[in-house]
Amino acid sequence: MSDSTPPLPLLQMQDINKTFGGVAALRNASLSVAAGEVHALIGQNGAGKSTLIKILTGAYRRDSGLIRFAGDVVDFASPQAARDGGISTIYQEINLVPMRSVAENIFLGREPRRFGLIDWRSIHREAESLLGSFGLSIDVRRPVAQFSTAIQQMVALARAVSANARMVIMDESTSSLDEREVELLFTVVRRLRDDGRAVIFVSHRLDELYAVCDRVTVMRDGQTVAAAAMTEMDKLQLVTTMLGRSLAAVVQHPAAADQHGNVVRGPVQLSVTHLNAAPKVQDVTLSVHAGEAVGLAGLLGAGRTETMRLMFGADPLTSGTLSFGGEPVTLKSPQEAIRRGMGLLTEDRKAEGIVPELSVRDNLTLVCLPTLVRRGVVDRREQKALVERFIESLGIKLRDADQPIRELSGGNQQKVLLARWLASNPKLLLLDEPTRGIDVGAKAEIAKIIRELRNSGMAVLLTASELEELIAVADRAVVIRDGRSVAELDGAALSEASIMDAIAFGAGGPSALAEAAQTVTQREQE
Repeated sequence: MSDSTPPLPLLQMQDINKTFGGVAALRNASLSVAAGEVHALIGQNGAGKSTLIKILTGAYRRDSGLIRFAGDVVDFASPQAARDGGISTIYQEINLVPMRSVAENIFLGREPRRFGLIDWRSIHREAESLLGSFGLSIDVRRPVAQFSTAIQQMVALARAVSANARMVIMDESTSSLDEREVELLFTVVRRLRDDGRAVIFVSHRLDELYAVCDRVTVMRDGQTVAAAAMTEMDKLQLVTTMLGRSLAAVVQHPAAADQHGNVVRGPVQLSVTHLNAAPKVQDVTLSVHAGEAVGLAGLLGAGRTETMRLMFGADPLTSGTLSFGGEPVTLKSPQEAIRRGMGLLTEDRKAEGIVPELSVRDNLTLVCLPTLVRRGVVDRREQKALVERFIESLGIKLRDADQPIRELSGGNQQKVLLARWLASNPKLLLLDEPTRGIDVGAKAEIAKIIRELRNSGMAVLLTASELEELIAVADRAVVIRDGRSVAELDGAALSEASIMDAIAFGAGGPSALAEAAQTVTQREQE
C-alpha cells in the first residue's frame, strides 16, 4: 500500500492569509510544488503572486496558514533563513556584485578556505565545474558585469545550486532576455529539474510556460483559483482563468455589434510602424485617429507599458518609425513629446505620478507651469482659476486645493493626474492603466471622462488589464503579445472573446473560440 501512496510535495502552502492595512492581499491561498518539477505561478498584477513568494521566503510574515517544506513545518524569519533552509530566489533585477568575478559571486560568503585563507584555486575550479554542468564555458575570473544578462542569470542559478538549494524561485527572470538567451536559460532550468530540484517559475509569457513548465497554479484577487498540469489547460483556458471571465460567459455575451458604430474619426494623430526596443518591444504597429479611443490589450508583461514609453520618448527606440499629426518625428525625451502635444498618464500612480508632499494645486499644474509664469513669477490668480476649473469639471473631491495630494483617495488622485495632462491641452493622451487601484465608482467616472475626451476630438490610447473596462471605452483594440502587435479588432469583432483568442494564440494561430464554446456547452449538458 505504501508503494502506491504518492510522495508528499516538496512544498505545501495551505490557507495562507495576509492583510495590509485592512486590505486582504491573500485569502486562503495555496501552492503545492513537487521535487523534480518546474511549476508556473501566474496571475495578473495584484493577484498575490509576489506576496505569496515573500511569505514563503521570509520577507513577509503571514497572518495565518501552514507551510511545509521537505516534510517539515517551516516559518522562515528572513530571506537568509529561507536560503539556509534550501530555498533560493532569483529576481528580475539580478542580485549580483557587478565588479566581482563570476566565481566570487557564486561563492560569496561561503568561500572555501585553506589554512584560514580563501582557496582561490578551489573557488575557480568549482565555479568552472558548476557552470560546465550547465553547458557553459566562460572565464570565471572576469567581473560578472562583463557578461550578458542571460549569463548573469545562470551565475545566479549556479550560486543557488552551490548553496544546495532544493527549490529555486525564478521571478520574471526572462523578462529582459532575448529568445536565444531564454532558451539557454531554459536548458539550465531543465537540468535542475532532472537533478530533482523544484523550480517555481513566474512569468507572463504564455509560450514560455508551455515550453518549460510541468504544472501551473493560477492566482486572482489574492486567491488560488486553479492548479493543474500544463497539458490540462490550453492557452485560452489559461487566459480566461487569469482574467476571471468564464469561457461560457465570454462566448455567450459578446460585445454589441453597434457599440462602436457611432464614432466619427478625424485624421490620424499618431502612427507607429514596426517599433522595436528588444526584448520588451519587438514589432508593434498601430495608429490612433483624432476623436478615437484605441485600446492596447495584452497580458501584463506583454509590452504595453514599454510601447507607450517609446511613443512618449521616455525610452530609446532601436528601430521603427513614429509619425505625429502626419509628420515623421524622432522623440528624444518626454519634454519634446509634451511640446508636440502628447501626455502620458503612467501606470504607477504613486511612484511615477503624484508628488505626495505637494498640494493638489501644485500637482495639477506641474506640466503646464511654464505657461503660467509671468516675468519669472507664477501667476497665482491664473493658476487658481485653472485648478478650480478642473476640480469642478472632473468632480475631484477634496477639502481645498492646498490639501496634500497624498490625503486624497486613489480615484481622486487619478483625476488630479488626468487634469494635469488636460491642462497642457494635449492632442494625444496615452493612458496606462488609468483605472488601476481605484474603486468601482471612480472607475466609472474615469471611463466617462475618457469617452468625453474622445468625443471632443482628442486621440486616446489606453491600456487596461480588465478587458470589460477596455471594451467599454475603446473603439478599436490592438492586441500585443510578447512585444508584438498580433491583431487589430474593431466593430463587431471587438469582444472579450476575440481579445482573449488573440492573446492566447497570436497572429495566424487557430481561432479556438467555436471549439471552446462547443466544449463548454457539452460540459454543461453532461
